[in-house]
Amino acid sequence: MMSGIESESSLFNRIGGASGITRLIGEFYKRVLEDQTLRPYFEGVEIAKLQHMQREFFSAALGGPTAYSGRTMQHAHHDLRIPREHFQAFVQCLFETLSQHAPSEDERYAIISRINTYADDVIDHTDAPTE
Repeated sequence: MMSGIESESSLFNRIGGASGITRLIGEFYKRVLEDQTLRPYFEGVEIAKLQHMQREFFSAALGGPTAYSGRTMQHAHHDLRIPREHFQAFVQCLFETLSQHAPSEDERYAIISRINTYADDVIDHTDAPTE
């Protein structure tokens, strides 16, 4: 039986390791920047630096050897006021990109599941109803 770490590491490896992550991020951001809803979030952003940070993030999230050295998700996205539907569009771009990279549908959903753990840190909740 595989431990969680072995499973994550093999997912990183099945994506193609560091070179697979680099290809994935390049294609992913091409999709994101073509999306009229998402493009405004990236105006004035140094895309090469963003892609570097995303390579670190995805490597770490998928159990790879690279540690994420960026700001927390909450801090990095706080001022952007990202509504849930824009986060969902971002994840949809990722899912479409993963369809060309992840060996199986289960692995695509596993990756999306890991990314969705950060949804509350990215989505703006200032207009959310209170109980």
